[in-house]
Amino acid sequence: MNPVDLARAEIRALKPYASARALADSAGVLLNANENPWPPLGDAGLSLNRYPDPQPAALKRRLAEVYGVDEAQLLITRGSDEGIDLLVRVFCRAGSDRVLICPPCFGMYALSARVQNAEVVEAPLREAERGWELDRSAVEQAAPCRLYFLCSPNNPTGNLIEPETVLDLAGQVADHGLVVIDEAYIEFCERASLAEQVGAQPNLVVLRTLSKAYALAGCRIGAVIAEAGVIDLLRRIIAPYPLPTPSVAAALTALDPAALDRQRDQLARLAELKTTLLAQLHRHPAMTTVWPGEANFVLVRVDDAARLVADAFDAGIRLRDQSGQPGLAGCVRMTIGSEHEMQSLSEFLRHWPT
Repeated sequence: MNPVDLARAEIRALKPYASARALADSAGVLLNANENPWPPLGDAGLSLNRYPDPQPAALKRRLAEVYGVDEAQLLITRGSDEGIDLLVRVFCRAGSDRVLICPPCFGMYALSARVQNAEVVEAPLREAERGWELDRSAVEQAAPCRLYFLCSPNNPTGNLIEPETVLDLAGQVADHGLVVIDEAYIEFCERASLAEQVGAQPNLVVLRTLSKAYALAGCRIGAVIAEAGVIDLLRRIIAPYPLPTPSVAAALTALDPAALDRQRDQLARLAELKTTLLAQLHRHPAMTTVWPGEANFVLVRVDDAARLVADAFDAGIRLRDQSGQPGLAGCVRMTIGSEHEMQSLSEFLRHWPT
């Protein structure tokens, strides 16, 4: 089935709003958008008095190159969060369609579904001896769902899902749903992205972001990679000007070849720092379980997660208590930081608990 046919009928029939920039480029005498003609103080040549291109051509071209996809298969969004929200609003009829999540996982999948009044169906991950695993039988039993949200590496457990599993599931549910694979942390592992498989599997959607490995969390730049018809539907409901000009400029700089070389060096440093932290955690008597994962964080289980987070807070260190997630009682997530930050964490753990 064409995935476009799975979208809400009113979205398929919707005529999108056409902004001034969508109707005409930013060249010439600009009297079509009710803008202030003078740049603000501190503009630094960015022309912040002008509305930005809804989908900046240079950034879209560069992201398509980096991700190895066609430009028609890519929509630039305000982080992955906006991509998740757009997918739910386009494909889920309120009070009718179902969304699958595999907890413990990123909370925005369920939140976006509930805002849309779509039913949330859970197929919890299984805690196995070697780490967390997707329960394929539970996923299959949850069908039919309109959207199947998967995350690899998963947040907060760090486990990977085999590409063959994702593609097989997409083929199995093609008559009624889309499989959405969130690859926010893919750069931190050696696994290849599934982005290039979108052309062969039309109901596969891949989420990417510049927030993590590209160090642009404050810029809010992400991407939805999907079949061109799906991208067209998402564009119909995205905000007229979703991408701030400074964020676009920062993203282009971060995707420059020299910046990518710097990024590779940073990823290698983070991997070394993670290895050092893991060695300390495995030796620590208070850590009952340590999950290394494949991302830029480590998940641990301790007897008193609340105390660990509170004591770390008092020491000026912010950790994330994950105990509220299904199956993660007593679990804390630790992000891999800079050398100085990891030294601070190491010193704290050396004397904790007191």
